[in-house]
Amino acid sequence: MAPSNPRDWNAPALRARLLKWYEANQRELPWRQNKDPYSIWVSEIMLQQTRVAVVIDRHRVFLERFPTVDALACAAEEDVLALWSGLGYYRRARMLHQAAIYVAENLNGRMPTTSAELRKLPGIGAYTAAAIASIAHDERVAVVDGNVERVLCRLAGWEASSGSGATALRKKIDGLASELVDPRRPGDFNQGMMELGATVCLPRNPQCLVCPIAEHCVTRGEHKAAPRARMVSREIAHALCVQTRRGEREVLLEQRPASVTVMPGMWELPALGNADVPEEHLRMAVRHAIMQVNYFVRIRDVNEDEVTELAGPAAGKRRWVRADELAGLPLTGLARKVLTRAHLLVAASGSKAAAMLL
Repeated sequence: MAPSNPRDWNAPALRARLLKWYEANQRELPWRQNKDPYSIWVSEIMLQQTRVAVVIDRHRVFLERFPTVDALACAAEEDVLALWSGLGYYRRARMLHQAAIYVAENLNGRMPTTSAELRKLPGIGAYTAAAIASIAHDERVAVVDGNVERVLCRLAGWEASSGSGATALRKKIDGLASELVDPRRPGDFNQGMMELGATVCLPRNPQCLVCPIAEHCVTRGEHKAAPRARMVSREIAHALCVQTRRGEREVLLEQRPASVTVMPGMWELPALGNADVPEEHLRMAVRHAIMQVNYFVRIRDVNEDEVTELAGPAAGKRRWVRADELAGLPLTGLARKVLTRAHLLVAASGSKAAAMLL
């Protein structure tokens, strides 16, 4: 059994075991091929709320289109959002773009090298700054994401708290993380901790028998399953309006107001006030999740003669878009899903979509 007090652990032994395991078991990810801080930055922003399997290809496409900070800074926001379309949480893309502009205009295109300076950039918090500084520049600073937090809590036998207790727990986690970071290989150690949480110390079924630091863990084999987030269900409906003009198919889209909190400025299918769609007009039904909300979405076919019935507050923000131009617009995830299933949008992600933006 590991000592109950983390300060009684053999930290050098824990570091050595973790690093040896990481060297042998790390996943081959494109942002690990070198220590380019820009590549690491883009990957860390994308990985917030997005699965690694999805990010791998999207990271490649993004760097092909915007290979440097300066290239990203020179891009129009709409082009950045279009390439981000489908990843969700679009504020991430906006802040990434704003930070690139700041670096280009104020720092001669060179990113800061310390976590303290990186945190001054728009959209970069403690976690992202620590990841970039430790991995790209070997700064001894701890990276604490959800995976690392879970590993440390299980190692030390700490249970989740709320209110003031959560604040105190967070201080303990940050303190322990800082103590454990390997002074010679902080970047590898941080990546090893994140990798351990992502592949071994899982939320609901941790693989304790293959954990490289199990003998240091207070709760080995006695973990508590992480509670599942409670989902809320909602029913909504959107219109799919398609017309043919000069031999080209066009789709009617609606731009979300810049003033809204969720996905401002993104393009979507016109919303219908009534979620009930008669069977004869139902084109398709899809499920779409955003955070803790499961949407059951009915898509209604609307012909050209019925378009005028969609007039409303957003009518001035609607326009017809040729099918071959859809990939170049910042579409909401739901719009992208529906248009892809309707065979109106080609290559929701990947090199073909990227080529259409060039």
